[in-house]
Amino acid sequence: MRKFLVISLMIFAVALFGFKVIMVTDVGGLGDKSFNDGTWAGIKQAAEELGIEAKVIQSYEQSDYIPNLSKAAEEADLVFAVGFMMTNDLFKVAKQYPDTYFVGIDITPPEGQILPNVLTFTFKEQEAAFLVGYVAAAMTKTGMVGFVGGIPIPPVERFRYGYEAGIKTYSVLHKKNVKILRGYTQDFEDPKKGKDLAMSQFAEGADIVFHASGACGNGVIEAAREKFSALAGSDKLVDLIDYYTTNGKGFFAIGVDMDQDYMAPGAVLTSAMKRVDVASYYGVVWAYEGTFEGGHRVLGISEDAVGISPMKYTKGLVPNRVIAELLYLEKLMKEGTLKVPETQEELDAFEVPQIEFPF
Repeated sequence: MRKFLVISLMIFAVALFGFKVIMVTDVGGLGDKSFNDGTWAGIKQAAEELGIEAKVIQSYEQSDYIPNLSKAAEEADLVFAVGFMMTNDLFKVAKQYPDTYFVGIDITPPEGQILPNVLTFTFKEQEAAFLVGYVAAAMTKTGMVGFVGGIPIPPVERFRYGYEAGIKTYSVLHKKNVKILRGYTQDFEDPKKGKDLAMSQFAEGADIVFHASGACGNGVIEAAREKFSALAGSDKLVDLIDYYTTNGKGFFAIGVDMDQDYMAPGAVLTSAMKRVDVASYYGVVWAYEGTFEGGHRVLGISEDAVGISPMKYTKGLVPNRVIAELLYLEKLMKEGTLKVPETQEELDAFEVPQIEFPF
């Protein structure tokens, strides 16, 4: 009863004096159609439901992180830091503002630095990437697929590990030889770098390219749209689908973080989704309600925080058996029977388990 009374009084005080949330972007910024946009979507949803104020501070370079986080902490009750590269700066600033809540997205606390006012989230990106890798291996007609990463930081690399494990799994189970091209843009901001790298991989023989490169990935998707449209003589969805159905050829991108299939309908085969919006939504709610607890949370397929997009535009191109196999593999991951590699060492040692599909 007392706990309920305390929480009620805290909510009343918040309502009386106002509650403010500020999100500090990484250099990719809003409009990346990826994890910055996804984090902001969750914050906005919570802010609208709770009737509180929310705003964004844009970072243009890494040297902006500390001043932006400090400014946000002086103005807001809750501050979001978005992106792995903000890790050290987040914890430096959070120590200086112990009465301000902080949430870090894609951030693991440095060793020994669990703070009561800092909650961080990371994700099992490898589980979502495993599923799209399986689809890529099933759908490639050239026997070659590509991967475009941004900067090879842990979240990006976990996408690659899962992607390669998914490709290997399909290849072994279905006795299909699939090769992988890999490249990195070395930033998350420039779509042209993503497009150029994707075009290079398409020229080398890849017909499907998965990106984990922030806003650079917008260029990867544009490259797939451009190549497929030129091949089909049209950029209309129905024409792309008809061409692929008739000729068995096409060029596809695979999106990341959010459902990016809509960005080039028919030319984005699927997307590896990471529900940063779920993490940011609950981060706001917990801080507002007074149930916020510092620490670190890892979210994966068991929490419905990662997964594969519904393939709204392309699902009809994927054989029904492959769809059924995906559902079964997802079940195995949730049960813990299928563990997807999350480090290079685990990927190097990964052996495809004995899997018997019940159909």
